[in-house]
Amino acid sequence: MSAEELKSHSCISRYPSNPVLTSAQVPYASDLVFNAGLIPYKEGYAMVFRNDYGYLRGASFQGTNIGLAFSADGVRWQVEKQPVFSVKDEEINRVYDPRLTVIDGEIYMTFAVDTRHGLRGGIAHTHDLHHFKILSMSVPDNRNMVLFPEKYQGMFMRLERPMPVYSRGHRDRFDIWWSESPDLIHWGNARLVAGVEDFPFANDKIGPGAPPVLTEKGWLAVTHTVDIDPSRGKNGWEDRWTKRYCAAVMLLDGNEPWKMIGCGRTPLLAPETEYETRDGFRTNVIFPTASIPMPDGRLRIYYGAADTVIALAEAKMDDLIALCLEEKPAGRDA
Repeated sequence: MSAEELKSHSCISRYPSNPVLTSAQVPYASDLVFNAGLIPYKEGYAMVFRNDYGYLRGASFQGTNIGLAFSADGVRWQVEKQPVFSVKDEEINRVYDPRLTVIDGEIYMTFAVDTRHGLRGGIAHTHDLHHFKILSMSVPDNRNMVLFPEKYQGMFMRLERPMPVYSRGHRDRFDIWWSESPDLIHWGNARLVAGVEDFPFANDKIGPGAPPVLTEKGWLAVTHTVDIDPSRGKNGWEDRWTKRYCAAVMLLDGNEPWKMIGCGRTPLLAPETEYETRDGFRTNVIFPTASIPMPDGRLRIYYGAADTVIALAEAKMDDLIALCLEEKPAGRDA
């Protein structure tokens, strides 16, 4: 695969004034802002975002925290004066990549955790988006967790990406799984949702992106996919960055949400613009983390671009569903 072979699907369009949030808009130390969680909030929208600051060298920063911003229209954002969430101690190095979900009127945030002994996924609850109580953290290695906004037979649900190396041929072959919980603390009954092989344009890994959105046809979930091309050279800060991240879409059964009905067999969003492919810390990266249904049937998709800024794209939900149903993934029953 080469970078020129993948194009964004014609059903989706980028916001013409992208990006919608950059480090220049943050009133405290900030070098990179990306991978944000969003929800409708009061008369507008709320966003929590990853903020890396104090660049040192290579991939090293002095720290990472999570900032908070509000918007009346989902496009123009006002960032709070201080970050709202950060954890660092002898074991935990940083928390990052937040997603937001409202369940039964309560706000929950999932996030990734880097520790001395592996990568973990966390879940926190908040009443006001300023104070968070951590409810649980997974064992390593598991992250990219997103919560469903509704329960299944009284149980909370999440999509997640365990990262098994030995059982997948000693290489990256990371897939999307579903699990359930009575209390957001104890998780089990895990089921495979989708494998890397279900997405023809992925050859490395896939993972949950935005929390799923319930439609008449089932749960619509925007995901990310990764392909590797050893011929790729320098992109961003690294001498060699051979990966490319795209956004994809899949449709899950409304009654049995661990079953994938179908998925887009071509990328929904592929890196194409300068802020996705050239101007960034780690280029050729599109990382979707939030989907907001609009009253007119469009779905707003927010994504991190080049691990540097936050961007926005839109598509009709009917078009996204049709994209998922055009062709069933090989070896799976609808």
